[in-house]
This record gives sequence, structure tokens and C-alpha cells, in this order.
Amino acid sequence: FISRDILKNWNKDLAKMNRNKRGRPYQYPDTLIRTMAYAKQCYGLAYRQTEGLFRTYDLPCVPDYTLLQKRIASMKIKIPARHKKKKNTIIAVDSTGCKITNSGEWMRSKWNGKRKGFLKMHIAVDVKTGEILASVITDEHSHDSPQFEKLVKQASKHGTISAVLADGAYDSYRGFSYLSDQKITPGIRVRKNSVPKSRGCRARKLAVIAQFADYKKWAASVSYGKRWRVESTFSALKRIFGEAVRSKNKKNMATELMLRITLYNQFRTA
Repeated sequence: FISRDILKNWNKDLAKMNRNKRGRPYQYPDTLIRTMAYAKQCYGLAYRQTEGLFRTYDLPCVPDYTLLQKRIASMKIKIPARHKKKKNTIIAVDSTGCKITNSGEWMRSKWNGKRKGFLKMHIAVDVKTGEILASVITDEHSHDSPQFEKLVKQASKHGTISAVLADGAYDSYRGFSYLSDQKITPGIRVRKNSVPKSRGCRARKLAVIAQFADYKKWAASVSYGKRWRVESTFSALKRIFGEAVRSKNKKNMATELMLRITLYNQFRTA
């Protein structure tokens, strides 16, 4: 079922998009393209199938599959802001890999194919609601810790962050210092070979001492057990949309993953 609400502001959206535009004016509003993109991801359709699906509805006009691909590729997908910002939000941060191709390892070993790698999806999840508040898409060579500040900054736009939970991949002096400056409680698990030296970051020193003295007590004090929420989010995303992306271009792959994230949030709030 596709809601016909996209027809309400059809002409208004087109007039806004074509204002001061050079060249041929747009014929299809962004609301229609976004709806078609969500339907494509939700039902796992190809571009031709998406075009055929929307032609069954009584719409003024429907773009062909080639134009649809170009319009979706040019979209800038962002996580919508919350209607009401929340206070004292605890977020869990982690990353997972997404396959570029779904052919499998057997095909590569059988035909001596080239390894195509994978993408990394970094997200920050509200442990109470399960909503994804921030996301960064990188290649497989990008480490987790450099994306830590970006995720916390994005999540801060949705409300006040009181604590951040993360595993040892995000253990760094820079990350602890950033949380200390923002007055956010760090719930980051330190590495096993860490030493209790401040080196300009007292917050990490206190975390090392607390975890080595009594790990269970530290985990309970920062609610570290709630970090399971981000792991279950990754599981839900892959069970709903699959482990691989369908796009061939790296930029389009990132757009596809962002569409999945925003669509997942809509499922959570529906």
C-alpha cells in the first residue's frame, strides 16, 4: 500500500524545486522520488520493478527507471531530527561490515576472483528507544575510533547526551578527552594492556583504574550492559534488508545504506 499523501504538495514542491533553476525544469518532486526509493529498499525491488509498481497507482506521472536511478543517486539522505529533543540520552556506538557483492566466498575461490572488500557502517543508537541517531559510512580501511566524535556530534543534535557506550575499538585518549570536554560519561571499555597513566587525559586513567579494580562494578555504574541495543540493531538491519548492497558505485552504496537507516527508524516509530 502506497499512501496518496505525496499528491497533496505535488505542484507546490515542484514550484519550489524549479525556482531559479536553469535548464529543463523538474517534472517529478523529491517526495515522489524519496517514496519510490523507500519502496525499492523495503521490498527489495530493482529499478524497473519499482517503476512498474508505481505505474499501477493513479499518479500524474512516474519517472522511468533510468531517471529514477539518477535522482536517487543525487539525493542527500540525512537522519531526520526528532520532533522533541530528549534529555539524558544514553547512546551505544559500534560498526559493522556490509558486503559489496552477494556472490559469496565460494565464487571468488572457485574462479580466482578479485576480492571486492566491504563497506563499514558506523552508527549511534539510543539504548532506550532503539532509534539510530547518527551514522557514518566508510570503506573497510577506516578505523572505528576516528568516527567516534562525528557520531557523538550528530547524536547531540537530537538531544542531550549523558553517556556513551562503546567497545575497545573506540578506546583512545582523544575520544575520552572529547567526552570529558562535553561533560559526557564515558562507557568505553579499555584495552587489556592499558596502563593507568593520564597522558593528558584524566578521564581515561580513571576508567582504566575502575575497570581493572572491579570490572562488574564499573559496568553496572555506566550501564555497559545496555550496549546490546546497537548489536541487535545491526542484526535487525541485516535481517530486514539483507547483508549486501545492490548498488555498484561507492557513492550510491552509501546512499542505499542511509536509506535503510532512515527507513528502519520509521519502522521503529510507526
